[in-house]
Amino acid sequence: MERTLAQAATQLGLTRPQLIALMQEKGLLNERRLPAYPTRDHEYLRVKDGQWYHGKYGLQYSQSIRIKQAGIRWLADQLGIDLPAIPADRRDVA
Repeated sequence: MERTLAQAATQLGLTRPQLIALMQEKGLLNERRLPAYPTRDHEYLRVKDGQWYHGKYGLQYSQSIRIKQAGIRWLADQLGIDLPAIPADRRDVA
């Protein structure tokens, strides 16, 4: 499962602008708010390519960042954020 910056920020107990600022401060994002090291961090972060049609300007392209499932814990470690412990799954208890 992949998350947007806003979804990841919520899971880390931050707002989206706070997460972006921390990631830029730590050198994880470049000036375009994309991964600064896409090859190194490919297991945790991904660039999502998008496109849409604009009536006046034609086909438009965009890129945004997605945080992979493994990236949440990695991001917390990189940013020095303590994540709450994952609750035990009690569905198997008889």
